[in-house]
Amino acid sequence: MGPFLWHGAFLALTMAMIEPNTVLPALLGELTDSTAVLGVVYSILLGAPLAFNLLFSRFQQGFAKKKKFLLIGIYARSLSFVGLAAVTFFAASLGPLLTLALFLLFVFLFSISGGFAGIAYTDLIGKTIPSEKRGSLFAWRQGIGGVVGLLGALVIGWLFSPSSLPSPLNYTVALLIGAAGLWFGAFGFWALREPEAPVLGPQNAKKPDFLSDVAGILKEDRRFLLFVVLENITALSLMVLPFYMVFLRQTFAEATAFLGVYVFAQTSGALVSNLLWAWFSKHFGSSVVMRLCIALGALLPALAWGLSFTGPLWFAGLFFLVGVVVSGRNIGFEPYLLEIAPVQQRTLYLGIRGTLNVFLVFLPLAGGFFIQVFGFMPTFALVTLGMLAAFVLTFRQEATP
Repeated sequence: MGPFLWHGAFLALTMAMIEPNTVLPALLGELTDSTAVLGVVYSILLGAPLAFNLLFSRFQQGFAKKKKFLLIGIYARSLSFVGLAAVTFFAASLGPLLTLALFLLFVFLFSISGGFAGIAYTDLIGKTIPSEKRGSLFAWRQGIGGVVGLLGALVIGWLFSPSSLPSPLNYTVALLIGAAGLWFGAFGFWALREPEAPVLGPQNAKKPDFLSDVAGILKEDRRFLLFVVLENITALSLMVLPFYMVFLRQTFAEATAFLGVYVFAQTSGALVSNLLWAWFSKHFGSSVVMRLCIALGALLPALAWGLSFTGPLWFAGLFFLVGVVVSGRNIGFEPYLLEIAPVQQRTLYLGIRGTLNVFLVFLPLAGGFFIQVFGFMPTFALVTLGMLAAFVLTFRQEATP
């Protein structure tokens, strides 16, 4: 488990520097006031790897070893951070249109390289970690990553304190630290011994009726089909996460000064809940973890509305629960998919799952426009209703053989 834990620690440092639910929305707020633009960025961030997942998985399925694809993806992500840092630092001289265009380009590179690496990463876990130890791996990875993430939150707190670096230098330094974290995190995988896996062969990799094969899998494997439907519905919860920070910035002018607090709170929520989620996964299964995670996701929008009547510091409680939900998704959804996916078709299942998560492509974009036109409260209400529907669907999924 060592290489995965090493990578997880440095990845946590990287993600703290560009935390998608706090730091990144604040950075975009410096570049534009449009929630629609924020929606476009998150559609790329969440949806681009899914749009290419089927292509990537089909390509990688023809190779017995996939570690090289993981390393290529990680280093491409590191370069995208360097590009984002440069665009942020020179934004004033580049102008708003060119800045946004380049920003979107490097976000796209960051996103698709993550999808390319993620397929190989999950396949390596399936190859090298026994099924009974995977829940522990995810829990340990999040635990170690949580501790490192807290240190990253302290760095963010220093960078964005009023007496520290001015904008955009604070964002630039954060992005460069993130690039270094990805680079060092890849070192652990160089020593990983990857066993060869059975492949379907080049003749099957190029079958012209591939799409009918996908349709056949979805028709025959009802649990997998319900899992895909469930992930699409719960994308509502993921869609709204970055807009909490936008809502907060519009409600309280001084919110950016609390970025370090919010990152620390979210990381603490993930860390504190980590052992609890691992215990539930071990004793009741990953499906129960998914159900509890979905129930909490339904409560977050109402909490955000209630906290708007208090003060910016109280929103740390909201981000604490965001960390709990994100942690639960990691420990629940991915291990459950590994449980139900046949070994020889694991890579194909991962690709189908990613590509059919179409809501992740469109929901952030739709959410940005919806908020722009109707406001935050109707959007929050819609998310709550969708998550409650997903909660009901989990019981049907459990009853499916």
